[in-house]
Amino acid sequence: MKFIGRVGAGLENIDCEFAASKNIALIAAPEGNSNAVGEHALGMLLSLFNKLNKADKEVRNGMWLREENRGVELDGKTIGLIGYGNMGKSFAKKLRGFDVEVLCYDIQSSVGDENCKQVSLEELQKKADVLSLHTPQTVLTEKMVNTAFIEGFEKNFWLINTARGKSVVTKELVLALKSGKILGAGLDVLEYEKSSFENLFSNDQMPVDFKYLIQAENVLLSPHVGGWTIESKEKLAQTIVSKVKATFAS
Repeated sequence: MKFIGRVGAGLENIDCEFAASKNIALIAAPEGNSNAVGEHALGMLLSLFNKLNKADKEVRNGMWLREENRGVELDGKTIGLIGYGNMGKSFAKKLRGFDVEVLCYDIQSSVGDENCKQVSLEELQKKADVLSLHTPQTVLTEKMVNTAFIEGFEKNFWLINTARGKSVVTKELVLALKSGKILGAGLDVLEYEKSSFENLFSNDQMPVDFKYLIQAENVLLSPHVGGWTIESKEKLAQTIVSKVKATFAS
């Protein structure tokens, strides 16, 4: 038996069927960076609510705008999570320090715990003020956040995506941002990642919807670093080693 360790949460970039045909065992390590992802999601949410990136840029440019940067408090809000595995559980745990209701929807049953109540998708869409994605990339999640899905929410809401870029249809996200249905978005992942990201900024190849995102004051972007901390680098490697050792021991 050969082993391939994936230092991260997903295996979607690996041909799993081919690996199995060659008797290669695949090992992922979502436990290793779940804490980092939970902290990153919380950081993005608080930054959006308090307009921190906008205010920071303005102060650096000699602007002292207080009323224009009046924030929103997290207390009293309902946070909806789609996907309640390692990443979702980590984010829910971080939210325990706030007076919020945390709901989750997951295709697996009975995954709720003391930090989060599992509900139907319909109930989540009815109650959520914030939607945070914590799903793998599958046929069910690709292009999941589209216009029909967004309009299914009863309230205008905030979106956090630290999961997979292809889960969100960028064009339809932009339409929702323009209409105010989505109040703001924190995106650690983008659907453009597979191609060279830097090429988007040259040769007039930048999609018009991405141009909107990089100019929008209510959008916060990061380069898929939600699980990319000094601590998670060690935890990820150790998780892979522990799983390989456990497999040989069994």
